[in-house]
Amino acid sequence: MSSTVQVPFWMVIVLGVFTALWLLQHFLLPSAKWFFRRRANNLIDEVNNKLALRIPSFKLTRREVLIDRLVYHDRVMDVVDELADERDMPRQALMRDVQTYAREIVPAFNAIVYFKAAYWTAKRLVHALYRVRLGFADDKALAELADHSSVVFVMNHRSNMDYILATYLAAERTALSYAVGEWARIWPLQQLIRAMGGYFVRRDSGDPLYRRVLEVYVQMAAQGGVPQAIFPEGKLSRDGVLGPPKLGLLGYLVRGFDPNTERDIVFIPVGINYDRVLEDRSLLRYAKKLPRRGLGYTFRKSAAFLGKNIWQAITGQRYRYGYACVNFGEPVSLTKWIQDANGSKSELPYLQDVEPLANDLMERIGNITPILPVALVATVFARDPEAKHNELSLKSEVFNLLQQLEDAGFRAYIPRADRDYAVTVGVRMLTLRHILNDVNGEFSVNQKELPLLEYYSNSIKHLVAKMDSRANKRSLEIASQTQ
Repeated sequence: MSSTVQVPFWMVIVLGVFTALWLLQHFLLPSAKWFFRRRANNLIDEVNNKLALRIPSFKLTRREVLIDRLVYHDRVMDVVDELADERDMPRQALMRDVQTYAREIVPAFNAIVYFKAAYWTAKRLVHALYRVRLGFADDKALAELADHSSVVFVMNHRSNMDYILATYLAAERTALSYAVGEWARIWPLQQLIRAMGGYFVRRDSGDPLYRRVLEVYVQMAAQGGVPQAIFPEGKLSRDGVLGPPKLGLLGYLVRGFDPNTERDIVFIPVGINYDRVLEDRSLLRYAKKLPRRGLGYTFRKSAAFLGKNIWQAITGQRYRYGYACVNFGEPVSLTKWIQDANGSKSELPYLQDVEPLANDLMERIGNITPILPVALVATVFARDPEAKHNELSLKSEVFNLLQQLEDAGFRAYIPRADRDYAVTVGVRMLTLRHILNDVNGEFSVNQKELPLLEYYSNSIKHLVAKMDSRANKRSLEIASQTQ
């Protein structure tokens, strides 16, 4: 019994590997999963006590369960049956496509990633780039929303920074779920976005099967109470102008809504503006349909931009890119909106035409777009690009414009509540970028950069147009009364 048994060394290695794998599978991995699941559950309990909108159970459901629900949803199955007959192809082939689409769309929300890593990163990034300000938020109205409401934040799309800025500013209110374009489907960004609750969208897909899978997921999320964030414009504004609404995701949400049930959809208009949009020149190239620059050019410009900022930080000459401001508007109940549009009825109709709602929401978003220093100064010069102003005349023009906008009911963010300082900030940002020339204290437009100046004035162009329209209407009314 005590004799020595000799085995080959390779067998010892194999036995050691199998033993390690067995320990990993039955002890280490379950312990690690239990540890992280316990931390995540504690974090969820902690943030739910602070959030105005609690994290719904749908968002915490295992991803594989949600994928199965989506793949075998009745409305998805109906399209599969129709296309199988129409295209004369095996049903199994279409189901494989459904599986692919579902796995591409459904997120994998992780509370630790969202409220720890993503929030920490977003906070430091936006504060490194901008002076971030929350202009206005009706937190009381948000807190008073019914628990069974599905909240959708609808916002204008100025920059890719919108995702990060809104995530940071909304993190004390809720955990947002975004629709993100295919550009972000690269490792490791894809995994990070899914962990934050985002889902991917093929913007121009004409495949009816894909569109149905996406539509059903959006409706499932809304019915599950997931707070969502969508950009009604559908894409970044190329020229700075607030664009018309697209009816894609908004249409999916509304067409799946039954106004006769308890769960309401509540839209929160969000207005975003920046003193500087990081990708402004690239967006203008898209707007002018100029040829795209190659990857090498992009890499060189990005490296030069990063190096310049590092050098400025080391030498103490770096300014942040002005102000980034967000306004949260008054909540809009979809049930009440339908009731107001159709009259008071005991049985409310389904909303078939989404366009009037989309236009109303865009109007509300436009009305709360923050008015920032650069936009004000740029608007004054854009009115007459050949004009020259000294400091005194420029401040007079800006103050007059600002007063008219505020009298019209629009929201301006004035840093330090000091109008003189606001003009100084706007001029400094534009002169540092050589959009304005400063010759012996006299400011004029650098004509080569006129499109960029107009880009920033366009951010409040719709507000100036409304202001002028109201002023003209009042003038006509006064004239008619005096006759």
